[in-house]
Amino acid sequence: MILLIHPPVAKPAEPPAGIARLSGLLTKNGIKHSVLDANLEGLLHLLGSSKRPADRDDAWTRRAFIKRDHNLASMKTPGLYHFLDRYKRTVMDVTRVLEVASAPYRANVGLANYQHETLSPLRSRDLIAAAGQPELNPFYPYFRARLTELINEYQPRFIGFSLNYLSQALCAFAMIGFVKREFPGLTILLGGGLVTSWIKGTEWNDPFSGLVDHFVAGPGEYHLSSILGISAPEETSFTPDYGALPRNDYLSPGFILPYSASSGCYWNRCSFCPEKAEGNAYIPIPTVTVISDLNSLTEQTNPVLIHLLDSTVSTSLMEALSEKGPGVPWYGFTRISRHLTDFDFCLSLKRSGCVMLKLGLESGDQEVLDNMQKGIDIGTASIALKTLKKAGISAYVYLIFGTPAEALTQARKTLEFTASHRDCIDFLNLAIFNMPVCSARSSGLETRRFYEGDLSLYTDFTHPKGWNRKEVRSFLENEFKSHPAVSAILKKDPPVFTSNHAPFFVMNS
Repeated sequence: MILLIHPPVAKPAEPPAGIARLSGLLTKNGIKHSVLDANLEGLLHLLGSSKRPADRDDAWTRRAFIKRDHNLASMKTPGLYHFLDRYKRTVMDVTRVLEVASAPYRANVGLANYQHETLSPLRSRDLIAAAGQPELNPFYPYFRARLTELINEYQPRFIGFSLNYLSQALCAFAMIGFVKREFPGLTILLGGGLVTSWIKGTEWNDPFSGLVDHFVAGPGEYHLSSILGISAPEETSFTPDYGALPRNDYLSPGFILPYSASSGCYWNRCSFCPEKAEGNAYIPIPTVTVISDLNSLTEQTNPVLIHLLDSTVSTSLMEALSEKGPGVPWYGFTRISRHLTDFDFCLSLKRSGCVMLKLGLESGDQEVLDNMQKGIDIGTASIALKTLKKAGISAYVYLIFGTPAEALTQARKTLEFTASHRDCIDFLNLAIFNMPVCSARSSGLETRRFYEGDLSLYTDFTHPKGWNRKEVRSFLENEFKSHPAVSAILKKDPPVFTSNHAPFFVMNS
């Protein structure tokens, strides 16, 4: 018997795909197991159990607590997603309740973040400290009761934690510490995207001896099979199982079905991509299996939206979805390529249910794109954005500023490109470049630590053109974001949930 856990805090918009996939493997092999979305349950518990303190009697806090139940119910109804301003106020009010509820624990909890006054997820000693005093975590009253209930009921031999984001790390280790203290005979497994990045980094030295019994890097089904003594699975031999997860409780207007059709990235050439830096192989599931999975899962779960989680959805899969897809609205991340300049192809995507594509453009300057080995022609990108718009598919465009090849002149070209395509860019994600610790491209650059932490995945560096983070941040705040065309696009982005909820506004527009 194994218990699989998705710990707080991550966006509670959809169920965790990783443990659903592992659940599918275990179900296929007849292995008794249970799954727990402690993120969703923990956030709802914190929201429901907190009371407005007398010393926080400002108007915002009063409104947030008075409308708490109404706001949570509204986030699960389609009507809210017709009105962006009302949506923004609802999300901020729910966030306010979490902030007030977590303040006595010296923490700041949101719907997608967890910060502590003194503890950092980038320091192993702080994670060990969180494990040593789990009662200081704001989710402790929840997970103490819930884990005790599940462990007593199912008597598991193993407990596996899926740790994907830094915002989950301190809570995950608090839960691990509780289990080790109260149920010392259980075997603890720890996997997920963040753990994979730790292990594949250049400085990993397993600082968690005595807390974690097995670490899992990469797709968890192979390591889990070995630990449980079952045959190693074929990549396509099982379908994710969402049956044990609370499908109606997520903060979205209906069930979102997350699905990974591959691991890794088929392009795998971008200079500073963590996938490349970590040496993650591209492993696609055959298209015929993906379509079969999506059709059967759609029949089982009746989703309002499918979220394709791939680093980049392949053209062959998009073609298959156009021909034999489940007929449900969907979105995902894909590369800008010549296929997206073909109106008939884009129209077929639209007819298949594609409502939005996330596109990693990164820069509007060809020299920068070439240096990053993005394989993107800026002219092709321009045509693709216009073609998608004509076909009725929204574009969520990702831009990165401060790469080694970029300076102010190139950044202004990105601004010019963005402004000139204001009518066909629906949403924007702006980021300041972080150099992966294990990137081969960092050689020859003067590097230094971002933070005093042994688990940091990125390193700071002296920019060869003097375009350092301070200058980049100033440009973004004072020039890029203040441009009227850019400002208008940024105002459309759903706060906190961003791309996870953006399709609903597209569908309701």
